[in-house]
Amino acid sequence: MTSGPTRLARPLPDTGPAVRPLAAQSLAHALIERLGAEIVSGRLPPGARLPTEQALIAAAGVSRTVVREAIAALRAEGLVVTRQGAGAFVAERARRPFRIDPAALGSLREVLAIMELRTGIEVEAAGLAAERAGLGDVRRIAAAYQAIEQAIKRGESAIDQDFAFHRSIAEATGNPQFSRFLEYLGRFIIPRQTIRVATGATARTAYLRTLQKEHLAILQAIRAKSARRARAAMGRHLLNSRKRYQRLAAKLGERPS
Repeated sequence: MTSGPTRLARPLPDTGPAVRPLAAQSLAHALIERLGAEIVSGRLPPGARLPTEQALIAAAGVSRTVVREAIAALRAEGLVVTRQGAGAFVAERARRPFRIDPAALGSLREVLAIMELRTGIEVEAAGLAAERAGLGDVRRIAAAYQAIEQAIKRGESAIDQDFAFHRSIAEATGNPQFSRFLEYLGRFIIPRQTIRVATGATARTAYLRTLQKEHLAILQAIRAKSARRARAAMGRHLLNSRKRYQRLAAKLGERPS
């Protein structure tokens, strides 16, 4: 990796992407985003050959390692195909998959955006779980709830247990897409995993107890097979969480979107 950007040695051909020298920080990520944007926008159409490795090194002011890492990542995303001896080409059906950049989730604004997205998915998941959950599903949700209880008693943050509770509800829908979506988000669906705020043990326990009351309402509605109550309880839980973090954003001087 170079210690800083170098001056553009020569312009890329007119048919190539508009790649300019990159800042030293996150060089590979920046190059991936820039080339990906050229492909997704159509400025580099399907079948088009990417600039050579040497051309990208000169244009972007990066090392050969950075270029190769970027091309490998674009290939993994399905945007680029490589042909031995010929170079890298835009895939015929290039389309950037949905993804969330974990690096952006240190911002309260981004955390709140994910929470809004979760609301649309998890409210419906709670309703479907209430309609479809069998005895085994309900036992798993209840076990996840109890695991949070035990973590609180041990003085822990219960991040893994909280995620397991939401995941068990998604699994109880019987629709694997809900589980896959939550697995994709991973522990980033639990805001306190991403945004760390210094609080005392008493305040943290009180916060977790508030969450547990909301979790209990969701569990009871699913156990009663009331889809209406389950959707309402999950909606309240996620809305209350958003409000708590919006207040935190205001306190820290961030303006949530």
